[in-house]
Parts: sequence; structure tokens; C-alpha cells
Amino acid sequence: PLKSIEVDLEVRDHVATVVSTLNYKNQEDKPLEAVFVFPLPGDAAVCHFSAQIGQTHIVAEVKEKQQAREEYDDALSSGQQAFLLEESEQSPDIFSLSVGSLPPGESASIRLEYVTELAVQADDGLRFCLPAVLNPRYQPQGSEGPRVQVSSVPASLVPYSLSFSVQVSSPRPICKVESSCSLEPLQYLNSDQTQATLKLAAGHKFDRDVEVLIYYKDAHQPTAVVEAGQASAQPGSLMGDPVVMVSLYPEFPQSVMSSLSSSGEFVFLMDRSGSMSCPINYGNPQETRITSARDTLLLLLKSLPMGCYFNIYSFGSSFEHIFPKSVEYNEKTMEEAVKKVEVMDSNLGGTEILQPLQHIYSQPCIPKQPRQ
Repeated sequence: PLKSIEVDLEVRDHVATVVSTLNYKNQEDKPLEAVFVFPLPGDAAVCHFSAQIGQTHIVAEVKEKQQAREEYDDALSSGQQAFLLEESEQSPDIFSLSVGSLPPGESASIRLEYVTELAVQADDGLRFCLPAVLNPRYQPQGSEGPRVQVSSVPASLVPYSLSFSVQVSSPRPICKVESSCSLEPLQYLNSDQTQATLKLAAGHKFDRDVEVLIYYKDAHQPTAVVEAGQASAQPGSLMGDPVVMVSLYPEFPQSVMSSLSSSGEFVFLMDRSGSMSCPINYGNPQETRITSARDTLLLLLKSLPMGCYFNIYSFGSSFEHIFPKSVEYNEKTMEEAVKKVEVMDSNLGGTEILQPLQHIYSQPCIPKQPRQ
């Protein structure tokens, strides 16, 4: 019964406030319970959750998980309308929204609001990502508890629409906003270009995540943003006092950065499980995940700076590494690694990534060679 999702992204300097409104309608001839499973950023903080069901407006309360579930079940069993937002027990970045006992023909609107810090990219851009799909979560072999259930729906059959708008404000001018999806043109709201807005173009196909990259002028200049306290809160309380957010993004001299360009320990980890034999695009079955990963690894391998250290791990049900430990990158070690990478195939069985990661992090670091 989910009909549409409206997402409003408000970016203030380096912090984003995301307001998602999920609109439901029961088109059946009997009451329904709808469950919507979705991911949130791992460092996000949910700050508001409410529902409008018919003429009734409900604001959620934070309760102990078991108590909340019992109250939700009791409401459903008595024929009342209720909703429940809870974090998955299997993965802390997955949330489940349950909308219960929605009468025939009734509509419901769920509002979820969270805040998160935007990650800074290598080119100074700030990245926000709205996942279009919930990808399966890794669960180590032999671990207890049920797996997170993820169903797959072809993009052309997604039964709801998505509208996505962005509003950006910063003490610094906004240079540009880029996205992996089609956007309407950026519109500046003032003459100094410190405020801007844009929207996702119509016809989103749900075949990719909605990724937004925001670029500011003078990105390395310190900035401060002040937020006033809530008028309804008590003075001296957390919500009643004003808050200042200071953003520091240092820029290191080129002489320092160039001295680090030839140093580092580069450890590559490649998936060689059976699923890597699947085509990337079913229109071109010859291009599989393993061939793409292999070509990418070869490109990266040939781009390393001389004098650094490197090693290559691959994993499936078990894991392998080309060298017993990381070796210095030179013509000889590069050629040896290239020959082994060229014959790598998706023939290692399952997808057990935990053991190779444990092995990598158990190795001592090389002095003055930061591991990457």
C-alpha cells in the first residue's frame, strides 16, 4: 500500500537534516498491516517520527523495544491503528516501519526525520546518499540469529514514486551540486550564492542510489553556524540553549602531500565468491562482476607509486593472499602480481569476508607506510 515517498534534504554547511514522508493507502477491502524496511546512515540520529492517519495525528515516543512491540501488537489485536519504528536486531543501520490495521480505503502519512554529518570526499565535495535498494547484509558463517530478509523487486515494478528536493545553505558560496541521477537545474536563492535549491528530475527509475555531491567555494576556510534554542524548551536545557557548529577542514601544503605520495601500504581485497560470475548487465552477459573487478584491480595495481608496499587478498569460503606479507612495489613484484590477478576467477565458493579482514588487521604495520 505504499504509494509515494517524499524526501526533503536540508544541508547546512556539513550537516544534513533529512525529512522523509511515506504515504500509504489501503486499496484492499480489509484492514492491512504494511511493513517498510529501509537503511539509514550508521551515524544518523532519528529526531522525529510521527503519523497522520485519517484525521488523527500521532507523535511517537521512545520506549524499550519489547514494550513498544507489545503495545503495538495489543493495538492491532484490538483493531486500533498503530505504527512502530524499530532498529533491526541483525544490522544497526536497517530500520523497519510497521503501519498496522489500516482500514479499507484509509490513507496514512508517516514522517521520519533524522540528522547526519556529510562525508568529505577527496575532491572536497560533501556526499549524501539516499539508497534506492536495501542490499543484502553480510552475516558471518555460523553466527546466531536470523538473517536480514531482503526481497528484490525489478526497478520497473516498484509500486511507489519518489520525489526528492535539496536545499543547501552555508556561510560560503555554493559552487555546484552534482548527482548520479538526473537533477533539475540548481537555483540560487540569493545574490551571494550561499543558498540554493534543486530537485530530482521526474521519472526516477529506482535503478541506482540517489547520490548528491555538494561543492563549496573556499572549502578549507573555517566556518561557524549558530542554531537558536527552541522557544518551548526550558532555558539551560539541551534543547533550550543555542548551539554553535564549527567546521574545520584543514588544507595541507603541497610539499607535505607530495612527500606522502610515494609512501603507504596498499592492501587490496577482492571478492571471488560464486556470485561474482553473474553478469553486471544482463544485456551483455559476457561482462561479469569478476571480469570488471579483475580489470579494475589491474588498473589500480599498475597505478601504484614506486617505493610503496602492497599485497592482494582474495576471498570466498576461504581466502588467499599473493604474498606472505606486504612487499615493496617495484617492476618485479608488480609483474608477479599482475600474472596472478589475470587468472583470478569466481571459484572460491561463499562470501566469508570476516577472516581475511581479521588476518589483514593482525599484520604489523610497516613504519612510515600508512596502511590503506
